[in-house]
Amino acid sequence: MPKPDTALIVIDIQNDFCPGGALAVPGGDQIVAPVNSMQADHPVRVLTQDWHPANHASFASNQPGHDPYSVIEMAYGPQVLWPDHCVQGSTGAAFHRDLALDRADLILRKGFRAEIDSYSAFFENDRTTPTGLHGYLRERGVTALVMAGLATDFCVRYSAVDAARLGYDVTVILAACRAIDMDGSLAAAMQDMRTHGVRLEG
Repeated sequence: MPKPDTALIVIDIQNDFCPGGALAVPGGDQIVAPVNSMQADHPVRVLTQDWHPANHASFASNQPGHDPYSVIEMAYGPQVLWPDHCVQGSTGAAFHRDLALDRADLILRKGFRAEIDSYSAFFENDRTTPTGLHGYLRERGVTALVMAGLATDFCVRYSAVDAARLGYDVTVILAACRAIDMDGSLAAAMQDMRTHGVRLEG
């Protein structure tokens, strides 16, 4: 059983990241049942939710002349341009219908600033603007994190690495994650997480 100082961080299990969604992760809906089971075993449970305004700078539709999945340079560094997804208040932004929400201690919305993307649950993509999650977890006495969700090679990866840098003991449950795997992004993510001391299980 996880210790009382352990939190489960569930990353972005939303309709747009599941089959049929605008930015579907293959098999994204397959992790809902295992994540629900995991929630029952953890004393602190946080769900993150991508929550973009329609004019978000990371949407290819807002960058004339650029296609989805191309990369441009933003003020904070390289940025993949995505199809419009998880627009605030949309069906796509809603959590998967089968995801248990009633057990969540906190639902953290990220990516709501139009000018900057936010993969990590802890920081915007400028790597300095905090989401507030670190302060919340510290006040709850949390020192260890178990992570699951979508997608392994983007939001899970960045969240896990940031958590490790902040001093948390971090475990990613791979069986409860799914990846986009774009141009080798999954292999790079796995190596990055290992390099930062993240445990990869399942």
